[in-house]
Amino acid sequence: MRLDKERFQQLVEEVMKNIPRKYIRQIKNVAILVEDFPPPGQNLLGLYHGVPLKNRGSYYGIVPPDVIVLYKEPIENLCRSEEEIRERIEDVLLHEIGHYFGMDEKTLREIEAYRIKKIQKKEKIRQAT
Repeated sequence: MRLDKERFQQLVEEVMKNIPRKYIRQIKNVAILVEDFPPPGQNLLGLYHGVPLKNRGSYYGIVPPDVIVLYKEPIENLCRSEEEIRERIEDVLLHEIGHYFGMDEKTLREIEAYRIKKIQKKEKIRQAT
């Protein structure tokens, strides 16, 4: 499934609006970008560049923004519909925001597994009604 870059960016913005305010309020000085492809030789859907929030000390001052990059083509390659793209954007964005907060890969994978189980449970309940 392919979207034009503008529609993909709109989905990113929609996903950002659904992130709980208690987290959004803590996210400061972060640019969220969409690029077509990751750097050559890297198999990525997204990437966080910056100093994680938990690692910042009193020295942390006037600095360029941290950056979260979502890679459009690899995300689209995994999806068959716009709804799947939106869901994948949400997954990737939440993962990279987790890195912003200082979570390691293992913790993020555990959170993602829990989130997937929760979504699947809701889907089963919805289908049963």
